[in-house]
Amino acid sequence: MIVYDRLWETMKRKNISQYHLIKYCKVSAGQIGRLKKNNFVSTHTIDMLCRILNCSVEDILEYQPDKIEDTKTDEQENPSKKEP
Repeated sequence: MIVYDRLWETMKRKNISQYHLIKYCKVSAGQIGRLKKNNFVSTHTIDMLCRILNCSVEDILEYQPDKIEDTKTDEQENPSKKEP
């Protein structure tokens, strides 16, 4: 999963508010909302944020592996228990 925690840290470090992005940089409030919820955004949006903040992609997002629930059945885990 892609998370945007680094975006908010970078904005704070550069003293740029969400209001500034919306009002002066023409970033839509909808895109800000999607970023807050760690939803999918386009590479165009990432590119635009990198230009506005003068930073790299790593300063905006981070990949965190999803937690995958163990969905194996008992038979898959213990093939020797398989009944004839």
